[in-house]
Amino acid sequence: MMATILILFCCTLFPLQSTMYLSADPSGSFFNSSIPDNEETRKLLEQTLSSAEIEREIIKITAEQKALEEKVDYLEEQAIQKKSAIANQQERAGAVLRSYYMGDRDGLLAAFLSAKSISRFLALFDYYEIIIGNDRNILTQYEDQYKDLKKTLQTAQRSSKDLAQLRTALEEQKIRVAALNKEIEGGIKDSSDPDNMSALLQEFTLYWENIGLREVKTYFKALSSAMNKLPQFVQNREGVLTRKGMTYVLNLKEEDLNEFLQSQNKLFNDFAFHFNDGTITATGKSGALALSLTGHYIIQEEPINGLIFQVDHVVFNGLELPDTTRRTLEEEFDLGFYPGKIVSFLRATEVDSKEGVLQVKLSISF
Repeated sequence: MMATILILFCCTLFPLQSTMYLSADPSGSFFNSSIPDNEETRKLLEQTLSSAEIEREIIKITAEQKALEEKVDYLEEQAIQKKSAIANQQERAGAVLRSYYMGDRDGLLAAFLSAKSISRFLALFDYYEIIIGNDRNILTQYEDQYKDLKKTLQTAQRSSKDLAQLRTALEEQKIRVAALNKEIEGGIKDSSDPDNMSALLQEFTLYWENIGLREVKTYFKALSSAMNKLPQFVQNREGVLTRKGMTYVLNLKEEDLNEFLQSQNKLFNDFAFHFNDGTITATGKSGALALSLTGHYIIQEEPINGLIFQVDHVVFNGLELPDTTRRTLEEEFDLGFYPGKIVSFLRATEVDSKEGVLQVKLSISF
């Protein structure tokens, strides 16, 4: 029964199109028809989607907070144990240093230098070496333990700081989702049929959690896998990479990128990238599911030089996903491009997109 309701819901809200091919223009008929005619209903659906995603973010942050709390407790306990262990070593190291400072080792050196036979000289030398070696080991062990304790304390301090930030983020998201849910409840009450509207939103939440999110991640996973192989395509594609003196210029046309993507995964047969002025859009659809994303590339220097794709907007069946989902997708799926995979000594210095071309300036770095 539930499956029947869900199918009817999907067909009503997101009508199937007669064509199964991509509308290259995100403002085309498919995207318009996938948005509910009633603006209030559309707004409630978008708010419900945001609420569901923020709830997922809260669960994620809560789990991270618990793990970090356990880590902080462990590090603090480790620091206490190491402080206790280092105290004894510190006392031994101090005794060694005092013995040298007070001249307690001078007698050994004098006896060593005053030896009157080779056998006596060698015996004293071995004895002297044992004592000096033992002193050196004591000091080295103290130094290692001190560095280890310092590292543990620094890690605990960073973890405590991260924990405080997580707690703040958690509170912010809880406040945010509470306000959003209050708006949704108000919108349901103000609708012409609150009971049906409430049922519609519940069904949409199930639809998103069981189908929609999985489909969005399927596309991002496929994109991430394909982008990992893009440097090899660029290297072998004539005219994409050109050299001007000590610099290289990469000019990647959107037609070339789309051809490459289609060769990597059949999902992209109904998917297309477009390079606009300073922004990059990608639109696609499969049956009643439509996805559109907008973003831009930035230069990253550390930990590795490359172009990092930042997602500005993700629209699923005409409804925009919240910022929490965009961040999660960025963290989970790497859509970056790394010139060092073309030639190890290349590094990106500038990136821009316009008139259907992604242009990247590269310099040589040894």
